[in-house]
This record gives sequence, C-alpha cells and structure tokens, in this order.
Amino acid sequence: MAYEAEMITYSQKIFYYLLCHGALSDLDAGVNDLYRAYVEHEEVMNLVKNQAEIADCKIERYGTTIYLMPDIDNKYLGFTKADLKKELCKPNATDRDYYLAQFVILTLLAEFYDGQGSTSKSREFLKLGELQNIVSERLKAGLALEQEREQDGTNLYTEMYETVLDYKSMSEAYEALKSVEAGSRSKYTKEGYVSIICSFLDRQGLIIFIPEDEMIKTTAKLDNIMEYKILNKENYARIMETLGETHE
Repeated sequence: MAYEAEMITYSQKIFYYLLCHGALSDLDAGVNDLYRAYVEHEEVMNLVKNQAEIADCKIERYGTTIYLMPDIDNKYLGFTKADLKKELCKPNATDRDYYLAQFVILTLLAEFYDGQGSTSKSREFLKLGELQNIVSERLKAGLALEQEREQDGTNLYTEMYETVLDYKSMSEAYEALKSVEAGSRSKYTKEGYVSIICSFLDRQGLIIFIPEDEMIKTTAKLDNIMEYKILNKENYARIMETLGETHE
C-alpha cells in the first residue's frame, strides 16, 4: 500500500516523539498537529504502529493520550529482569528479592485500584508507612494460606494455585531487611527498600512519590493503564487472590 510522503513524515515524527517522551497527549504543548494526525488519519496510525512493532513495542491510546509500550522482552526500551533487580534490589539479589519487589508493586496497585464502578481508582494517596504495613500483613496472610495448603492431607494443589507466589521465600526476604528509624533510604531496611521501589515508579511516570512527606499518589498515566488495559473484575480478583485475600 502506497502512503503519501506527508503521512510518512508525520508517522516518523510521532514515533520519534514517543521514543523521547513515552506518551503523546492532546494537551502536550507544540505538538497538537502530531496528536491530530494520529487520531484523524488511519494511515498515520497504522504507520506508527508498524514502526512500533518493528521496535518490539505496542502503541495504545487510552482516552486522549497515546502511549508507547515496550514488549515484556524488549531489553532496549524496557527493563529486563536483571535490570529490575539492579534498580529495585540490594546487590547480589536473588530471585526471592526480585519477586518481593514485584509483590510490593502489586500491593501498591491493589491499594489504589479496586476494579469497581465507573472508575477503578479507590483512593487518592497512600503513605509510605501504611504501604509497608500492608505489605507485611499480606505476606503473613499469604504465608498462612500457603502453610494451610501444605498441611492438606491430600497435598494436592488445584489448578488455580499452581502459579501462586512463594510466600515463604518472600517473607524471609522481607524479614531479613532491618527495621530502623524513619527516614532510612538503604536497600537493607524495610523503609528504604519500599522507598526505592516507589522512587523507581516515580521515575517511570507511574506515581508521584514525595519522600519528605512519605506520600504516594498515582499519575494519569498509571490511572489510564490500569483502567483501560489491566484491571477488570476478573483480573482484580486474581490480584487479590495472589495477595492472600478474598474480594467480593
């Protein structure tokens, strides 16, 4: 299929803008022509999506914002498991440290979004200390459930529990972190560990983390991704089950 030179130029400008900024909104200053070209011309949209596919990415439009989303195995535009270990965990981290970090993130998401009603968002802010306490509580709940299954006389796991998280290992990793006075930012303390994860999410534009106030808020980017892409009733129930809770 032949495309006009103007359409090709627009698609290249849009893709480059997305590479630099990660998103293109109708409110972004000075680039409204790029946004309109994408939403008003199917040829431009298809060209941008084709370029993204070649770069192992996807283009998603949620509301009035267009996002560039690297595929999970994209090691150039995204994060590999090794990259995330380096960003989120202490040196020489093991898999249990890595999965604990994912659990903290999952817990944060479950606290902000409940998957119900016209919007999935259920609260506007979360304090760092509260997040620490919730992580601890849910690890204990998950460990208790895990031990209950192990004591089952049949010792059989149903299909729904085949991929359940290893709460024992994650609990050991979390309890191995020191408990110190507020304000620590070391990866070797509970507060520091959770704080570093929040700082990473802040750099990705997913949350607003204010360390001096220990305040966590979500961004429009995360709200859009959660509401349009990730959370529905089925997914939310799965998340809560993973966290060791039953949600009605």
